Amino acid sequence: MSNQTVGFVGLGIMGLPMAKNLVDGGYDVVGYNRSPEPTQELVDYGGSDGGSPAGVADAADVVLLCLPDSPDVENVVLGEGEESDPVVEALSEGMVVIDHSTISPTVAERVAERVADVGATMLDAPISGGESGAIEGTLSIMVGGDEETLEANRDILETMGETVTHCGPSGAGQTTKACNQIVVAAQMVGVSEALVFADNAGADLEAVVEAISGGAAGCWTLDNRAPNMIHGGFDPGFFAEYQYKDLRIATDAGEAFGSPMPQTSLAHELYKTMVENGMGRDDNSGVMQVLEMMSGSEARVDD
Repeated sequence: MSNQTVGFVGLGIMGLPMAKNLVDGGYDVVGYNRSPEPTQELVDYGGSDGGSPAGVADAADVVLLCLPDSPDVENVVLGEGEESDPVVEALSEGMVVIDHSTISPTVAERVAERVADVGATMLDAPISGGESGAIEGTLSIMVGGDEETLEANRDILETMGETVTHCGPSGAGQTTKACNQIVVAAQMVGVSEALVFADNAGADLEAVVEAISGGAAGCWTLDNRAPNMIHGGFDPGFFAEYQYKDLRIATDAGEAFGSPMPQTSLAHELYKTMVENGMGRDDNSGVMQVLEMMSGSEARVDD
């Protein structure tokens, strides 16, 4: 049993199972979510309700965040928005804030500077692995910020993740996550395109998935998403609208740094099409549906 109290703000599809794993790991966990149902679920699981972001910070030694986008982090941590009770109001000297959200690297740096002004330290620590990784505690966690602070809190992170990697100074975790999302999107679009092509050509989709998974094309998407994709199963492990947001972060950063992103720009437009056609709450593998719309047919295996 740890003597640390961990605060957790943002109990969504990823945050809630992460917070539950901390309870299972012996930590006292105090949580807050804008909608009350997930907070109550955490309380029922053995956590407690912090009442507000500042309430969480006031009760905790370490505060973790898992929020949708850059403005949400700015609002919850700094009160730059509608939040009247932000985390920064209850931070004290020596406290640590660890942000598992996927946001702009420049925003991560700026928020870290504001947190440092009150004597606390912030790590940007975005995650990869989807809902299943959050539930199973096998996430990959990419950390930017002070390495000594990371090492002091590694036990907390390893309760939720299988791989915890220090990537550099503040913002480096978010840059690494952008790289991750570039590759994830490339896989999702590539597998979708291949499956729609295979169906149009009259091939056996299950045989195609089995055959190419074992060769040079083998990847996470083929192993973990393609079997559901060919049956039309797009229940979310990671929302398509979040994938779209992450690709927007990547392309904006690419523009700022002068880095060419032709493939990422195409994936960005395909995920935009998903969102604009009401598919934003589908799994990110649901980009296959956009390729199907373009093809005029569905690539499906009969149940």
